[in-house]
Amino acid sequence: MHDDCDFCRIVAGDAAAARVHDGDRVIAFLDRRPATTGHTLVVPKQHGSELFEMDDRTTADVFRAVGTVKTAVDHVLDPIGVSVFYTTGSLVGTVEHAHVHLVPRFEDDDVTLSLLRDRLEDEDGERLGSRLRDV
Repeated sequence: MHDDCDFCRIVAGDAAAARVHDGDRVIAFLDRRPATTGHTLVVPKQHGSELFEMDDRTTADVFRAVGTVKTAVDHVLDPIGVSVFYTTGSLVGTVEHAHVHLVPRFEDDDVTLSLLRDRLEDEDGERLGSRLRDV
């Protein structure tokens, strides 16, 4: 546990959170500053800023918990869909403890997760795809 980490304090039970899932390696709790009703953070209990640098079992458990929470959110809130996202690196924000956002979506919510799109040319796609497969 890192004493200066809000999520570690929640994991340890030293800080309050509205928990919606509590497993061996993962907890999920409602975001205190939700984008929509039911906005949930799915968090590994192990402290680390990068989910994909943790052991494979923890990473898999996080995404299994995302599915479990999504099922519960669907049942309780009946959203029209959900947005799930995870960010790494300096774009993470103010909490340096890996976490996945699950945001229920509703008609006329104010959530915007837009991506500016470009076009992938066939030749560029083949070249990049080959490089990725080689790794």
